[in-house]
Amino acid sequence: MRYAVMTDIHANREAFDAVMAQASQHAVDQWVFLGDMVGFGPDPGYVVDEIEAMVAQGAVAIRGNHDRFLPTDPAQLNPAARRVVDWTVDRLNARQKLFLSERPLTSRLGDMLFVHAGAYAPQDWPYIKGAQEAERSFASTDARLTLCGHSHVPHLYSLGGQIAAHNIVKDVVISLATDQRWLAIVGAVGMPRDGRAVGHYCILDPDKAEISFHETPYDAEKTAQKIRAVGMPLARHFGLLRLS
Repeated sequence: MRYAVMTDIHANREAFDAVMAQASQHAVDQWVFLGDMVGFGPDPGYVVDEIEAMVAQGAVAIRGNHDRFLPTDPAQLNPAARRVVDWTVDRLNARQKLFLSERPLTSRLGDMLFVHAGAYAPQDWPYIKGAQEAERSFASTDARLTLCGHSHVPHLYSLGGQIAAHNIVKDVVISLATDQRWLAIVGAVGMPRDGRAVGHYCILDPDKAEISFHETPYDAEKTAQKIRAVGMPLARHFGLLRLS
């Protein structure tokens, strides 16, 4: 069974379409979306409709922190992010908002756990910034493989006798030793934080104990132009500038 796993689309239609087109070439059996379907990008309705239709056909979709703010409390956001939330809410219909609000915080399939952020407190959206946070996630679940997003840049950790971080080379299959536990941060589809206009995703084959990380280019400037056209802040986050 082959899984395509993606996260942090952030209402970026250009990135989402590019990643879906490339991922479909891997003969995918199951689609998994790890949250932050909306937020910051200009096409929230399109992304939600596409994923909702796929969930109706058996895909898995969980809730991210930006999905949580819709349609509920955005009071803790900074002013720029609050503007984005207000703009996004106004462009989602009642069905789309309900779909987002009904997404679970986690999903467990066999010995795999899908979660948007750190598994030790999914409701608080902690970032996994290194081995310490990865170890806390390992300690909070007995899943052999945890896949998450939120941090936007791909990483892979294992737990055997100790925590180890692994180098990732795009398109190269990595064997997941069955005597170890694994945590994969998939990387963002629609809001890169490495200064490159590429969307990330991974392909997972649990039967073969293999994972591979992939990326595909997309028209980031087109996305940024859409954002500027409607007067939203943070258009630079979708262009080619390196993010902080």
